[in-house]
Amino acid sequence: MSQSASNPLRAVVVGASSGIGAALVRQLAGEGAHVAALARRAEELEALRAEAADSPGEVKVYVHDVCDTEAVGPLFEEVVRELGGLDLMVFAAGIMPSVGRDEYNTELDLSMLEVNVSGCVAWCNPTANLFTTQRSGTIVGISSIAGARGRKGNPMYGTTKAAMDHYLEALRNRLSDYGAHVCTIKPGYVATPMTEDVEGMFWVISAETAAKRILRAARCRVNERYVPMRWGLVALVLRCIPSFLFKRLNF
Repeated sequence: MSQSASNPLRAVVVGASSGIGAALVRQLAGEGAHVAALARRAEELEALRAEAADSPGEVKVYVHDVCDTEAVGPLFEEVVRELGGLDLMVFAAGIMPSVGRDEYNTELDLSMLEVNVSGCVAWCNPTANLFTTQRSGTIVGISSIAGARGRKGNPMYGTTKAAMDHYLEALRNRLSDYGAHVCTIKPGYVATPMTEDVEGMFWVISAETAAKRILRAARCRVNERYVPMRWGLVALVLRCIPSFLFKRLNF
């Protein structure tokens, strides 16, 4: 993941229109990288490109819905061709719709599964195939502390993040034979549009701070990184709570 003025980093950020994804695009462009920013919302993407116009790097934007998995293959080839190659792919797309404590909504649950898991797989697979061939490259998946245990608050959101953790670990183990790397990022509370209605947040950091720490972890080829790292201690404590006690917790 090294870069220089004569050899800029080439990166794809999926889920780039707001939050951590947009912050990553700004950070990368500010460092001189050539970045492909993908998301559903065209206006936000254009605003992001305009914002990065004075950066030393370059931002190309592509309107894409990660639920359209059939479009990923051709779009991936187009993006890599226009970037002139690929060194880094970040999957930052994700949704967390509000779910009532007594609500069992299959449509909402499956929408989270489609975006958070199916979208991740659809983008990681062609990236992994390319990185296997070129024997280099880094994949970063933005998971969450929510995948640590099955909580009452939003069962499917945590499930999708636990699934991401498992998939990314397996992908990391597979790609390690070819010199490529997979970094799993597990943020705690980050101030983004997705969390603006979440009550009781603490240890909140900005998306910009999260982006800096994510890129640092990717460059250091860290396997898993909690952001901030103190959330790792929280995850450890959660995993150690016996089930008969954990189910009494109201979060």
